[in-house]
Amino acid sequence: MKQVLTIQKVLNNNVVIAHNDVYKEVVLIGNGLGFNRKKGDSVPFDQADKTFLLKDEKEMEQYVNLLPYIEEKLIAFIQELLLFIEEKMDKELNEHIHVALTDHIAFAINRAKKDIQFSNPFLFEIESLYPKEYLVAKDVVQKIEERTGVFFPEGEVGFIALHIHSAVTDKSLRDIKRYHSLLSQLVEIIENNLDIQLDKNNIDYHRLIQHLHRAIDRADKGTIISEENKLAAMLKSEYPVCYNLAWKLIKVMQNQLNKPVDESEVMYLTIHLQRLTHKF
Repeated sequence: MKQVLTIQKVLNNNVVIAHNDVYKEVVLIGNGLGFNRKKGDSVPFDQADKTFLLKDEKEMEQYVNLLPYIEEKLIAFIQELLLFIEEKMDKELNEHIHVALTDHIAFAINRAKKDIQFSNPFLFEIESLYPKEYLVAKDVVQKIEERTGVFFPEGEVGFIALHIHSAVTDKSLRDIKRYHSLLSQLVEIIENNLDIQLDKNNIDYHRLIQHLHRAIDRADKGTIISEENKLAAMLKSEYPVCYNLAWKLIKVMQNQLNKPVDESEVMYLTIHLQRLTHKF
């Protein structure tokens, strides 16, 4: 049976606030959804495949407050982009991306028009850690440039990739940025302690940040990995500098995440660090 909602308020041609017994008050978003409609009219929930539903009360409030500052055409276009992202990622997007990405793209366009440049210090790491999200974000930026004639700096691809990653993993953007900030801190500690400048194009750097990211994620989730006592003893004996540095990194993770980190992580970090010194 079709779910039918009653319109409470038409915000614009593409956005309406509606109500039914199941969803209570919700925001429905879709191309032309509010056109020629008024309060009291019925609207089928599945009227168009370009319809999104915002059920979370906080997300709904933020989205409604955001709308007056954005052109209607842009709101409809961003819905197209969200459908494109969902199709390319082949995953349902968390509804928070409607607020976050709408806000980000609208103000990114304004920044670009005023030639205000924002650097993205994690651009390489984002591309390395989230390759699929990064490629989709590149396509999104290209679509924006083709539609609006406004050209974004390269760093915007990274920011949009983070929004996509947040939406498909249900991780908050705040947590993702916290991970990246910690990752950057760990890389700086490695460079200072080993007295080296890491080459971001080197495969060993790629492997290191992949591992550090997984280690941070495991620590945050409290995941335990298997312990190899013999291997740990060998690494401590053969590569004391890297082994001690690995422990230092673990302690930084523990302090920043405020959670214990599985001691077995030391072994794998030691191996990655040793590779960086080209002696393993």
